[in-house]
Amino acid sequence: MSNDYLSFYINGEWVKPEGRDTVGVINPATEQVFSRVSLGTAADVDTAAKAARDAFPAWSQTSVEERLAILDKILAGIKARSEDLAQAISQEMGAPISFARSAQVGTGLGHFATARQILANYEFEEARGKTQIIKEPIGVCGMITPWNWPLNQLTCKVAPALATGCTMVLKPSEVAPISAMILAEIIHDAGVPAGVFNLVNGDGPGVGAAISSHPEVDMVSFTGSTRAGREVAKAAADTIKRVCQELGGKSANIILDSADFAAAVKGGIMGCFGNCGQSCNAPTRMLVPQSKMAEAIEIAKVVAAKAVPGNPADEATRLGPVVSQVQYDKIQSLIQAGIDEGATLVAGGTGKPEGLETGYFVKPTVFANVTNDMTIAREEIFGPVLSIIGYKDDEDAVRIANDTVYGLSGYVSGEPEHARAIARRMRTGMVHMNGAGPDFAAPFGGYKQSGNGREWGEEGFHDYLEIKAVMGYNA
Repeated sequence: MSNDYLSFYINGEWVKPEGRDTVGVINPATEQVFSRVSLGTAADVDTAAKAARDAFPAWSQTSVEERLAILDKILAGIKARSEDLAQAISQEMGAPISFARSAQVGTGLGHFATARQILANYEFEEARGKTQIIKEPIGVCGMITPWNWPLNQLTCKVAPALATGCTMVLKPSEVAPISAMILAEIIHDAGVPAGVFNLVNGDGPGVGAAISSHPEVDMVSFTGSTRAGREVAKAAADTIKRVCQELGGKSANIILDSADFAAAVKGGIMGCFGNCGQSCNAPTRMLVPQSKMAEAIEIAKVVAAKAVPGNPADEATRLGPVVSQVQYDKIQSLIQAGIDEGATLVAGGTGKPEGLETGYFVKPTVFANVTNDMTIAREEIFGPVLSIIGYKDDEDAVRIANDTVYGLSGYVSGEPEHARAIARRMRTGMVHMNGAGPDFAAPFGGYKQSGNGREWGEEGFHDYLEIKAVMGYNA
């Protein structure tokens, strides 16, 4: 039995692609190809976009009750195939299997459950004097998603698009596409009408650009690097489509004098190493009072020593490999840059962990005495690498935190009133106070070069809706 997924899901059917090129999906723990997918073309995107356009009139007019029933069936499907999804995610991007089951699949369930809850009570119309304000589905949505949280990034787009009555064309990352193929099977089995959901595999130049520029696509939702986000925006400009982007980050974690210092430093390091550092909102810059730098270094040595990478198929593993040779090489060069620029190497460093010569494993690395002008403080590393930066006072901490082209997330630990005051001054779309985790009902997105628009929660519906004003409706 083949593990390959060589067809695309278009207009309610699994169809052969227009081209013949394929790409191997590599297990980053073994460096071996475990599956193959086809690489799509602009012709495949055209077929999918036209199917989505044809399906839009009927799907956009379905009732809330009809869409709720579909969401319930998809939720049931994700639960029924949760182990298939977890195994796929673990193999395609290296997440430890326990983390794949709890967090990676858990986010997929969370986004559909949240969309269902919001849809059940969402006000699509309101009377404003004699005018009726009507929120209508925007149309055909193009979706381009990354490899680091493959199911999470799919479902936080697909769920609100389905809930609001949109149709769509999805391109998952060609690096980690298998969980997306399983989701397509779940959506098909849930009875989503033909053409509402379409999936075309491929790379950015072949499929991503075609989605971004296609005249039948009314909006494009992209998650990925800031560099690729610029290309999506440029490709979309000629057709004046809405562009929603969730891009890179270099999030500051401010640990205040009033914090439980040891607990905050430990939590910050573990947060940075989560998902092997492959999260756009990871707390990668830890800001500590300069007077406590030595104490932070001692805590970091202990915590980092316990962060031991291992085989992601092992139930006990908490830290897997990074996703690819390309990512491994980039991370190694940035670790070397930290050493060359004079940061204090507290833990980790270049090369692979002992006993893990096969696989894209990175030593969990901590630098201290980092200054905010160093490469490791400016560039998104996307690996288990933490920079600890000292600050003089609150003003200095806020200045350093905001001194970045990014503005996705922020973190602050301290006495609640103190932390609240600092949180209000951080120029980021999100702030996590005192170890607070993610919230599916809260908007997710950033300022500056971290993107535009918001996903998750009620705000996640907004980008999939147009607003119509009908004057005289209530005369």
